[in-house]
Amino acid sequence: MNPLQSLPGTATTATLERTIEWVDTDAAGHQHNSAVLRFVEACEAKLFRDLDLPEYFPLAPRVRHELNYRAKLYFGQQVTTTVVVEKIGRTSMTFSFEVWGEEFRGEPRALAAHGSFVTAHVAQGATAASPWPAELTAKVTARGVSGRD
Repeated sequence: MNPLQSLPGTATTATLERTIEWVDTDAAGHQHNSAVLRFVEACEAKLFRDLDLPEYFPLAPRVRHELNYRAKLYFGQQVTTTVVVEKIGRTSMTFSFEVWGEEFRGEPRALAAHGSFVTAHVAQGATAASPWPAELTAKVTARGVSGRD
């Protein structure tokens, strides 16, 4: 996802709004770098709850993560996180995300972070990736995702 373009309207996506809490900040007075990751994971969890796929999480470890910070987030500021399934392959799924700091103390809404991550399907007890279950693939792709590898 290009962070400067609008998100695709037909993609499999979720959006989550949060407030930066004191625990989300560090000694410098803005968000701790781990806060963005937690917001992205919470949004990912919402996506799979919305798809009625709670079984996704114990089977989908991250195998790649890229995060680009663009602006600071401050205690009390509203944050909007969006996660998009960009591609689902035979054994992996690629996501993009954006984290926006909403207008705060006279400053306009700004892109705070963007990036991507990849998960792989690893069945219980397995040590290597295997194909995604058909039900999961069907539910994810029913909302507009394409592109198999």
